Amino acid sequence: MRPATDDTSARQHPGEPSPVPGRGGNRTSRPASKHVAEIDGHLVDLLNRSTQELRLAWRELHRTGPPQGLSRDLLIRALAHQLQERAAGGANRALQRRLQTLAGEFAKNSRSFDPALVLKVGATLVRQWRGHAHTVLVRDDGFEYEGQHYRSLTVIAERITGAHWSGPRFFGLTKRTGASVSAEAGE
Repeated sequence: MRPATDDTSARQHPGEPSPVPGRGGNRTSRPASKHVAEIDGHLVDLLNRSTQELRLAWRELHRTGPPQGLSRDLLIRALAHQLQERAAGGANRALQRRLQTLAGEFAKNSRSFDPALVLKVGATLVRQWRGHAHTVLVRDDGFEYEGQHYRSLTVIAERITGAHWSGPRFFGLTKRTGASVSAEAGE
């Protein structure tokens, strides 16, 4: 049995916050600040606005009207996102560049468009070609194959095969379209 303690500072009564800083009873609690309260007030204000007022807010924010058929719920969500993004500072430059690249690929209707495909530094790509395994190391500034640095997988694929190949396709990083699959099956 434990001895009774007379130190009342160690006791916590039910329903009271923890005396240890950062260890409050509510795990989602954040430090209250005037800024967060202000943003929360703006978000509640969006819910209380009419659809016409929400469309006006969209027009003020984007300098154009909202897309046709955009529901009230989506208007509120989009405006709330903008408020929160402005308060938090938005996406960093690397993410903005990546999104621009993906948008460009999508706009070109590229067959190799795959937003999930991002090679991580240190990854190893292996391809069997004519009985030999070819290994490529992904580096932050390109690729390494047989101790040499390359900026492109296509150059490595050409070196391996002796013919022009799409490097990402050669290493199995892109999806084939139906036409290219049937063309290769006929060869």
